[in-house]
Amino acid sequence: MGTNTLPAAAGLRPSGGIASRDHRKDIQGLRALAVGIVLLYHLWPNRFTGGFIGVDVFFVISGFLITSHLLKTPPKNWKDVVAFWGRRIRRLLPASLLVLFVAGIATYLFAPQSVWADTGRQILSAAFYVVNWDFASSSVDYLAADNAPSPVQHFWSLSVEEQFYFIWPLVVGLACYAGARFKRSNTAVAVAVASVFVLSLVFSLYYTAMEPAMAYFVTPTRMWELAAGGLVAVVMSRVRPQKLPLRSLMSWVGLAGVVAGTFLIRPDMPFPGYLALVPVLSTALVILVASESRRSPYVLLSLRPAQFLGDISYSVYLWHWPMIVLVPYLSEQIGFSANLGRLDKALIIVASLAVAWISTEFVENRFRRQAFRGKEWKTFGFAAVAMIVVGILGLSQMWVATRIVEKNQDEIQAELSDPKSCLGGNSLPSGSPGATKCPDRQPLKMEPAAAKNDKSRAYADGCWARPPYSNRPECTYGRGEKKIALVGNSHAGHWLPALEVLAERNDWTITTFLASTCSISTLPQDLSNEETVKGCQDYGRWVTERTTSGEFDAVITSERQSTPLQEMSWAETEKNASDGHTRTLEEWNKAELDVVVIRDTPYPGAEDVHVPDCVASHEDRLEECAGTPTSWYWMDPLAEEARSMDLPSTKVVYPEDWFCPEGRCEPVIGGVITYFDTAHITATYARTLAPQLDSQLRQTGLATFDRSE
Repeated sequence: MGTNTLPAAAGLRPSGGIASRDHRKDIQGLRALAVGIVLLYHLWPNRFTGGFIGVDVFFVISGFLITSHLLKTPPKNWKDVVAFWGRRIRRLLPASLLVLFVAGIATYLFAPQSVWADTGRQILSAAFYVVNWDFASSSVDYLAADNAPSPVQHFWSLSVEEQFYFIWPLVVGLACYAGARFKRSNTAVAVAVASVFVLSLVFSLYYTAMEPAMAYFVTPTRMWELAAGGLVAVVMSRVRPQKLPLRSLMSWVGLAGVVAGTFLIRPDMPFPGYLALVPVLSTALVILVASESRRSPYVLLSLRPAQFLGDISYSVYLWHWPMIVLVPYLSEQIGFSANLGRLDKALIIVASLAVAWISTEFVENRFRRQAFRGKEWKTFGFAAVAMIVVGILGLSQMWVATRIVEKNQDEIQAELSDPKSCLGGNSLPSGSPGATKCPDRQPLKMEPAAAKNDKSRAYADGCWARPPYSNRPECTYGRGEKKIALVGNSHAGHWLPALEVLAERNDWTITTFLASTCSISTLPQDLSNEETVKGCQDYGRWVTERTTSGEFDAVITSERQSTPLQEMSWAETEKNASDGHTRTLEEWNKAELDVVVIRDTPYPGAEDVHVPDCVASHEDRLEECAGTPTSWYWMDPLAEEARSMDLPSTKVVYPEDWFCPEGRCEPVIGGVITYFDTAHITATYARTLAPQLDSQLRQTGLATFDRSE
C-alpha cells in the first residue's frame, strides 16, 4: 500500500485511513509482484502462462485492507457509508477515467474503424464500472471470441472491485448493527464475511465448471477472493501474528504459491474455480503471518524498487494494457510491423512505468490529498460529470461506427439489386449470368465495420441451439414445395443467405437445425462441462431423428470442427472425428434423403487473421490479409467421411475456388470482404455466391436440386 493508506481498485492502489504504524511493506511488495506478473503475462503469455493470477493477488489485498479499515471504523449510518464511497471515488476515478478517455481518443486516431463500435461500448460500460458483465456476455458468444482485444479489457477487474466497494460497507455496517444488539459485533462481522466467502466460493466452483468463460468475469464468482482478504483481517483483529508458529516458513510458502501459479496455471484451465485457491490462499498466508524476519520474503518485498512499483502499481495496471493493444496499430501506420518485438516490449515496460509515475504524482495523489475533502457532494458531482463525459465519448464512437455501417449497407443493397453487378461472388467465373466481364481487381466497397456485423438472418432470428443444447429452435425460410433441412453449426448457418436466394428461385422451404459450436456427431466433444457434452450428443441424435421423420426431401449440411474430441488432442481428433459422422450419414441414406455436404471454407483463423480488422489496417496492402489453401487449411471430418463412404445419395461440394481464386485465398473479392471474423462468411458475400452454389448443387445429379424450367 502507499504511504499510510488503504487500497484502491484491484488492490492496486492505496486508500486512506490506516495509521503509519500499520504500514506494511510486505503488502506493498505483494502489489509490485502482482502487477509485475500481470504485465509480464500480457507481454509474454507463453512464458508466464498464469500471470493473470496477479489480479487475484490484488483482490485479496483489497479485501484485507478495506475490511481492516471498516473493522476499525465501522459505518454507523448512511453518512459514514457515503463518506466511504467518497474516499473510494477520490482514489480511483480520476486516474481510471483519464485512462478511459485517452484510450478512447487513441482508438479513434490509431485503431481501425472495425473496432470502434465494440471499444466505444466497452468504454461506456467501463466508465460506470459494469464492463465485467459486458465481457462476460461476450465471452460466451462464440462469434465474439475472435474479436480484437479491447484496450479497456483490463477494466473488468476494476469493475469487480468497485462493485465490492459499493456492497462491502453495507455488509459490515449491517453486521455490526445486528451484532451490537447482542454485544457480539465482532462475531457478527466474522459470520457475515465468512458467509460471503463460502457462498461465493461454492458458486464459483459450480459456475466455473458450468460456464468457465463467463465465470471468469462475473462478480459473484470473485467475491470470495475479496472476502478471503476480509477473513484475514477478521482473524488478525483477534490473533496476533507474532503468536503464529513458523512465520517465516509460512511466508515463504505463500510467496512460492504465487510464483508457482504464475508458471503452472494456464489460460486453458477452468478459472477461477478451485485453481484460484492457489493465489488466494498463498496471498492470504503472506498477509496473515506478517513476518518481518530477515529469514522471510519481507527482505525481498521491502526492497526500494519493489516499494516504488507498489506505489505506482494502480497506474501501471491502468496504462500498460492500452499501450499493448494500441501500439501495434500505431506501428503499422508508420510503416513498421504490427508484431511486438523484444525492443517494443521493453519500451512498453519503460513507458508504462514512466506514465504510471506521472499519473500517480499528478493525478492520483493530487485528488487523494487535496480535492473535495469534507465536501462529499463535490466528490459525487465530479464523479458524475467525469463519468458522463467518458460515457459520451464511448457513445460517440458507437454512433460514428453505426453511421458508417448504415450508409455502407445502403450502398451495398443498391448494388446487389443491379443484375449486372460485379459485386462479391458475381465477379468470379460463372458468377451472375447477367454480369458483364468484371475487372480483375475492384475497389473495396464494403466497410470493415459493416463486415463485422454482416451476418446471416439466423443470428437475429435466434435460430441457434446453445449450451447445454436443451433448447432446439427451428427457423423456416421460403414457402416452396421441396423441403430442405440445413444442418450443422455456425458453418452451416453462414450459407443461409445463399440458400435463401435459391429457395426463392427453386421453390424450396429451408428449415434450420443449427447449433453453436456443437458438431452434429455421435462422439463426445471437449465442451465446457459434462452436461454440455451430453447435451450436444443428445442434440445430434434429435436432429437425426427429426430430419429422417419423412418431412424433408434433402439435407444440406456443413460444419467446422471447432473443438477437439473429448480427451483427445487436435492431432488425435483429426484422425478419429470422421467416425462420429458415419451413423448420421447412414441414417440419412436409409431415409432416402438427398444429402449435400458443403466442405468447410478455408480457415483464415489458422493464421490468426481477423479479416475485417486486417482489411481495415491494410486497405492498400490486402495481400497482408491473404493466405493459401495450404496455410488456411482446416480439417473437415464430416466432408471426409461423406467422401469416403461414397453413398449414391450423398455428394460433397467443394467451395475452395470461391474463396481462393487462382490459388490465393482473398480477404476481399469483388469489393466485398469475404469473412466477418476469422472463419464465418459475410452474408453479402454468401448471397453473391448463390449462382455458384446453385450450379454445384445441380451438378450433383440429386433429384431435389434438379431445376425444372
